[in-house]
Amino acid sequence: MKRLGSRRQLGALVGAVVLVGAGGWFAGTQVRSPADAAASHRAPKAGPVTVEVERRSLTATVVATGTVAFTSPRPLSLAGSVGTGAVTSPAGEGSEQRVTKAPVAGTKVKEGDVLMTVNGRPVLALAGPVPMYRAMGPGATGDDVKQLQKALRRLGFDPGSAGGTFGQATATAVTNWYRNKGYEAQQPSAEDQQQLGQLQQAVSSAQEALLTTRSGSAGDGSGTGAGTGTGGKASTGTETGSGTGTGAETGDEANAGTRTDAQSSTDRQVQAIQLRSAQKSLDMANNALSSFRATYGTKVPAGEVVFFPELPVRLDKVTVKTGDAPSGPVGTVTGSELLVEAAVPGEDAELLRRGMPVEVTTTGGEKVKGKVEAIGSAAASSGTTGGDGEAATGATSEGSGTGAADESDGAADTDATGTSGTDGASGTSGPGPVQLRISIPDPGPLAGQAEASVKVTIEVGASDGKVLTVPLAAIRTSADGKARVQVERDGGVRDVSVTVGLSAAGLVEVKPAGGTLERGDKVVVGK
Repeated sequence: MKRLGSRRQLGALVGAVVLVGAGGWFAGTQVRSPADAAASHRAPKAGPVTVEVERRSLTATVVATGTVAFTSPRPLSLAGSVGTGAVTSPAGEGSEQRVTKAPVAGTKVKEGDVLMTVNGRPVLALAGPVPMYRAMGPGATGDDVKQLQKALRRLGFDPGSAGGTFGQATATAVTNWYRNKGYEAQQPSAEDQQQLGQLQQAVSSAQEALLTTRSGSAGDGSGTGAGTGTGGKASTGTETGSGTGTGAETGDEANAGTRTDAQSSTDRQVQAIQLRSAQKSLDMANNALSSFRATYGTKVPAGEVVFFPELPVRLDKVTVKTGDAPSGPVGTVTGSELLVEAAVPGEDAELLRRGMPVEVTTTGGEKVKGKVEAIGSAAASSGTTGGDGEAATGATSEGSGTGAADESDGAADTDATGTSGTDGASGTSGPGPVQLRISIPDPGPLAGQAEASVKVTIEVGASDGKVLTVPLAAIRTSADGKARVQVERDGGVRDVSVTVGLSAAGLVEVKPAGGTLERGDKVVVGK
C-alpha cells in the first residue's frame, strides 16, 4: 500500500514539472523584446514592381454612353389658318381657331392622313419638298401647286395636268379628296361672296355711267345744231334791214356765231373726255371682276395641308390638346427608324470613321449592331430641318406614294457631303466632346426604348493574332525618343528596346527592337 501511494506522488510530481516547462516554453515564444518588435514592423527592402509579359490578342475600342432616339426630329406647325380663320356664324358671333381633335403621340402618319382637326376641319399630311406657305386656289401657280397635283395623283385623284397651275381639274380633284376623307373642301367664304357682289355692282355702275355720258353727248349735239340754225336765221334777217343798221347788226351776229362755234367745240372736247373716262372706268371694273373670278372657287387653306420631305413620319411629341389655339409648334415629328446619339472625347473621335461597326448594349445586356453614320457637326444636326419643321431635305417622286426624294438625296447624303474629302470627324481638333450619330438597321430589343441609355462600343483596331503585350506603365522613352522596357533578369534589371504597336485596355503591343523579350519575362512597371 505504501509503494502504490509513493508511485502516485511521483507521477504527480513529474506531471507538474512537465506543465511548468511547457508554460515556460510558450511564454518564451510569445514575449519579445522592444528591438524584436520594432524589427518585425519594419518595411521590407524596396525593390522593383514587375509584371509578366503576355501573349494575347488586342482589340482597341472607343466606349461611350448613348441615347436611343428616332431619326430626323423636326417641329410640326401649321402655315396659316384652317378654313377661313375667324368665321362668322349665322347668329353673327365670331369663332377663333381651336383644336377640335388633337394629334396623338406615337401615331405613324402616312400620306393623305388627317393629323388633327381645327374648328372641325382637317389638317392633312402630304409629301413634298416645298413647305406649305400660302392658300392655293384657282389661278395659283408655282412649285407648291405642282407638288399638290402630284400628291393628288398618287392618292388616286386626277388633277389633270400637273404643270403647276391650279385649274378646274385640280379643284375637282381637291373636292373629291376631301369628300373621300369625310370633309367638304373649302368653298368661297362669305367675305369672298360679298366681294364678288361688290365687283359685279361696280361693273353695273360703270356701264350705267357710260350710257348716261353717251346720252348726254347726243343731246348736246342736237342743241348745237339748233344754235347754228338760229345764227343763220339771224343772218337772213339782216338782209331786210337798212344799210347802216344792217352793217352793225351783221357784225354783231357774226361775233355771236363765232362765240357759239367756239363754245360748241369746247363742249365736244369735254364730252369726249367724259366718254373716255367712263369707258376706262368700265374697263377697270371688268378687269377687277375677271381677276377675282379667276381665283374664286374651291381652295386649299394654308393651315389645312402640311408637306413633309418624307413620309411616313412618327408623331413623337404633342404640345397641344383639344381646345387649345394651334399657334406655334403643335408637336414634333420624327422618322420611323431608330438611331443612337452619343458623344466621345475629341482625341477618341480622331480614331473614328463613318461606316465603322458599332455594338450597342442595353441596360439589360442585350446587344444590337449598328454603324457610325455621322461625326461632329453632321451628327449634331441629326438630320433636322429648321424653322417650321417643313423645310425640305428631299423631294417627292411622282407615283412613289412614299415621298421619296427626286430633287435631292436627303439628309443622309447631306451628312456624307459634310465629311467628304477627309472621311473623318469634322470639328474634332478641339479637346471638347464630339457628337456621334449611329444608325441601327435592325432595332431588335431597342424597339420601344426611345430615350433609353445604352452603351456604345466601337472597334477602332485589332492586332494580327496573338502578340506580346505589356502594361502601358512599362513603356519608357529614352532621350533619343525610342521606346524601351526594363526586364528583370539574373538578379538585375536590363533595358530592352521595343517597337510599340496597338494599345487597348491598358495594354500595348510590343516587339523587341534590340535584345530579347519573351512571354513570361518580368517587366518593371514601378518602384
